[in-house]
Amino acid sequence: MSLTYFKRYQMELDLQTLDIPTSELPGGYRFAAWSEDDLTRHAEIKHISFRNEIDANVFTCFRDVEGCQRLLREISGRSNFLPDATWLLEYDDPTTETTTTVGTIQALVDVHQRGAIQNIGIHPDHRGHGLGTSLLFKCFTYVKARGLSRVMLEVTSQNIGALRLYKRLGFRIIKTVYKPAPIFTY
Repeated sequence: MSLTYFKRYQMELDLQTLDIPTSELPGGYRFAAWSEDDLTRHAEIKHISFRNEIDANVFTCFRDVEGCQRLLREISGRSNFLPDATWLLEYDDPTTETTTTVGTIQALVDVHQRGAIQNIGIHPDHRGHGLGTSLLFKCFTYVKARGLSRVMLEVTSQNIGALRLYKRLGFRIIKTVYKPAPIFTY
């Protein structure tokens, strides 16, 4: 089996210097707090958000719902899981009168006592409306309420949209790492 390496940035934000705005959502959208009963919904939207993105090459678990479910069970089963900083984003479609899950974010406390965002995913059809920013602010509020002064995340260097968002919010690159991933031939 051959490997390729993906360049990833560890980024950090000082929450002490950030005045976290209230998470504003466009009409029809709402937050749903973490519930173990919603693990499958978190996994499904994570899969939809990442399956066609570069990170599905970096993390093969994003390629199918079952892989995302295993990842969510692993994250939520850890003693350092932050359920109050873990959210779903739902959309009430007025034309079909249905509710759709369109976003997810999860967080842990890392070994450096920082909030560690594990994944933030927005359904491709709902991007460009500030939903990722709103999910991050919602998460930051609860990380800060836990007494943590910093938050960190990792992002693949080729994910230009995410990098732009994180830099706009004040994240700074603190380390470059290389993630090995298998090369699949079909």
